[in-house]
Amino acid sequence: MRVKMSVITLVIMSLLMSGSVINIANADTKDKPVICIDAGHQSKGNNTKEPVAPGSKTLKPKVSSGTQGVATGKPEFKLTLEVASKLEQVLQKDYKVIMIRRSNNVNISNSERATRCNKAGADLTLRLHADGSDNRSVQGMSFLYPSLSSSSTKNIAPQSLEIVKVLSQAVLKETKATSRGLVPRSDLTGFNWSKVPVVLIEMGFMTNRKEDVKLSEPTYQDLIVQGIKKGLDSYFKITVKK
Repeated sequence: MRVKMSVITLVIMSLLMSGSVINIANADTKDKPVICIDAGHQSKGNNTKEPVAPGSKTLKPKVSSGTQGVATGKPEFKLTLEVASKLEQVLQKDYKVIMIRRSNNVNISNSERATRCNKAGADLTLRLHADGSDNRSVQGMSFLYPSLSSSSTKNIAPQSLEIVKVLSQAVLKETKATSRGLVPRSDLTGFNWSKVPVVLIEMGFMTNRKEDVKLSEPTYQDLIVQGIKKGLDSYFKITVKK
């Protein structure tokens, strides 16, 4: 046993000196699902136009300014980053997490956000947003996914739908939020430029006073995050060790 331990020690020392241990330490992260988190919007919208899909002649603003809380006064871009940052902390043990932004003061178009997730080899792009309506009584969560009938997203739509079904059930179970259902979309730049499965969660209506306040409560944000984590764990078959 002493001889064997000695050999093992020499191998470890050799690896340390060569830097190979770094690769070994990172080896398990290669097996982890890659989740790209896109906190919707940014501090300043960008109305410069870009194609809504590769090769499309239809143009849309690169990124809109988003909505704002009627009770809190908080802009959507701040809320989405708050939840995204919490989600990163919760996911990073079991997933490799790619954050599209960590600051509100960025200028990243919707097509660029999708492209970054493509280049990262994401297993899923998760877009976090909040809703707004002229009707202030409207509330609830919506779960958006790429349209099955769109030529731009036909390759990623089936798996995106599979994921959003599992994810929505878990999030709604945790938050007890009103469900506005699963919504296919063919007009979203962030979907049409994506080459990986993508889901967008509208976490609630900031134009509804009660829901706006709730969305900024740390405990409710934690429920959203826990629901997302449980949904992802279920889909990607992650076993949570207690």
